[in-house]
Amino acid sequence: MADEASRTAFIEIQGRMIETTSKLKQVQNQIRSKETEKKRAYLTLEELRQVPDDTNTYKSIGRTFVLEPKSVLIDEQEQKFKDSETAIASLQTSKEYLEKQMGEVENNLKELLQQDPGLASQIMSLSVM
Repeated sequence: MADEASRTAFIEIQGRMIETTSKLKQVQNQIRSKETEKKRAYLTLEELRQVPDDTNTYKSIGRTFVLEPKSVLIDEQEQKFKDSETAIASLQTSKEYLEKQMGEVENNLKELLQQDPGLASQIMSLSVM
């Protein structure tokens, strides 16, 4: 009976580990995406600031380009930059939380395997096949 309980606990912990790993990878991808967006906004701002104020500037909307004042484009890029920074900070918090959860799941797994050494040998025999 204890053997069956250990197997059930292992399967539950394994499921949590897979779920946490998946969420962690998703958050890391979102962070990379936001960092790219932030960098693009920064570089665009740098280029816009070098352009004289009386230059015609255009905003891309799909396949169309619309004439916009330089100040509007700068404001939009600054807002994108700030939004990206905020999102990255939030995602970093989520990442830290998920990493902490992952550590707890790993500790639970270690404890389970230390309590039931027979379970560890069963798992190893299953993974070899």
